[in-house]
Amino acid sequence: MPALHPALVRANDFCAAYDLRIPILLAPMAGACPPPLSIAVANAGGLGACGALLMQPAAIKNWAAEVRAGSNGGFQLNLWIPDPAPARDAAAERAVCAFLRRWGPEVAPQAGGAKPPDFAAQCDAMLEVEPAVISSIMGVYPPSFVEKMKVRGIKWFATVTTVTEAKRAEGAGADAVVAQGMEAGGHRGAFDAAKAEAEMVGLFSLLPAVVDAVTVPVIATGGIADARSVAAALILGASAVQIGTGFLRCPEAKLPPAWADAIGRTLPEQTLVTRAFSGRAGRSIATAYARAASAPDAPPPARYPVQRGLTQAMRELAVKNNDIDRLQAWAGQSAALALAQPAGQVARRLWESAQRLLQPGS
Repeated sequence: MPALHPALVRANDFCAAYDLRIPILLAPMAGACPPPLSIAVANAGGLGACGALLMQPAAIKNWAAEVRAGSNGGFQLNLWIPDPAPARDAAAERAVCAFLRRWGPEVAPQAGGAKPPDFAAQCDAMLEVEPAVISSIMGVYPPSFVEKMKVRGIKWFATVTTVTEAKRAEGAGADAVVAQGMEAGGHRGAFDAAKAEAEMVGLFSLLPAVVDAVTVPVIATGGIADARSVAAALILGASAVQIGTGFLRCPEAKLPPAWADAIGRTLPEQTLVTRAFSGRAGRSIATAYARAASAPDAPPPARYPVQRGLTQAMRELAVKNNDIDRLQAWAGQSAALALAQPAGQVARRLWESAQRLLQPGS
């Protein structure tokens, strides 16, 4: 019997370590990880996920309870590492508000002062839930929290966007690193927000460099949406893959139809990295608002999370009206490969097809 490809051996070892049947992880996308999506991915043998950035502690616990009611599979809970409180610039924020009047309801500068949920309370809620994995983005967890995870047997997956970040995460105690290529949809995971655009590295350059730099397993994410990219990531040294946009057209994701439909027709060059929605760099479909906010005569976005507060009314109205021009329509560069099929079916077929590509003689 022919020997398994080394990439398959590595993936099988990862699955055994994390009680998975397929090495496919749902990306933890804030606001786009309803329980049915994680239930479907987990029941297919992968790892579910929750981007808990905007969730109060009770909501985190309720999310986990609903997923556990529908699946015996594992999931990860994810938080952003908080930035220092941003300096406020009243004149600049008034300019943003004036610009936003073209796109939605009147916005008062005070909207930029909306406070995020308490990070420490969110961390306590995650520990209480005791998921298989807690993951991070935008930095590393403080040592005291890492120790609490390890005492409970919870694994820590740290999202990184550079080799330097990967080494820092491993040194801080991460059990695995998630190498996020610049192709990824949504927010860039850069530890230093100011360098998010300057240090963009494509996944297939980042991934082997990170694999060579750390000893922990590496999970590949960014632009992975079909079996070819799954197989390629594993060949380049990944132990598993994490997929976000590739699941967003699935019915369980419950996206506004305008966003889901746009994902299916968005070519790689029809996305852009913008701070215009939140103040943090993120990859979006090049919608009318995103393009206008990138024009030379547009005011610079406020810093995160001020910009998020200022654009909230526009974004909420866009969802209500199913209006793609104003939606916060995050999408990776492989968006058009996403399938409008049940998530469990997508996950299983991705892995079945990737295995065939990695068999001898394929």
